[in-house]
Amino acid sequence: MKKISVIVTGASGMVGEGVMHICLNHPQVESVLVVGRRACGTTHPKLKEILHNDFYNLSPIAEQLKNYDACFFCLGVSSVGKTEEEYKRITYDLTMHVAETVKNPQMTFCYVSGMGTDSSEQGKLMWARVKGKTENDLMKMPFKNVFAFRPGFIEPIEGMKHTLSAYKYLKFLFPLFKLLFSKSYVTLENVGRAMINVTLNGYDKKVLDCVDITKAGQAS
Repeated sequence: MKKISVIVTGASGMVGEGVMHICLNHPQVESVLVVGRRACGTTHPKLKEILHNDFYNLSPIAEQLKNYDACFFCLGVSSVGKTEEEYKRITYDLTMHVAETVKNPQMTFCYVSGMGTDSSEQGKLMWARVKGKTENDLMKMPFKNVFAFRPGFIEPIEGMKHTLSAYKYLKFLFPLFKLLFSKSYVTLENVGRAMINVTLNGYDKKVLDCVDITKAGQAS
């Protein structure tokens, strides 16, 4: 059984923590490196953590990021209250710097984008243009594979530390959301499993919407 070693960013947030949790408990993931500004608050035999404040300068830790099979990039911020220049620096510039640092021709890079991302880079929504450019430029890099994940509403994993507090009040509505908005609904468990599965087996699309994420996450 093939095993992989992965880097996870954003593990102090809901998506990154969930992806890390799935990786740590997956039999085909042999090691997980978490890179973040804050401690993820988890200990596990498979887990190594690097705390680093400046994601725009990864040169002090670059050697420790080599020879991994995958990078699951789960960092992200809201565009609310930010100019396009500010949002682009946090979203595009930072992502591309991380990708440039970790890249190798055997690596799969999974980027958490968002439903509604604008691949044309020409639309009216600022965040969607920036995310679209980030996806497009990642696809041009010399990785084994690059996949853009575009989740909509994400059902969190029970018991995680960094789930947004509002979700606990919405929990009873999850089955209804899933029924009414099935094409824009995905579980965080399937996001994590899908990242592992596309790394191990590839996928027939480079951009995965909620339906694709669920399909890839449920693949054996």
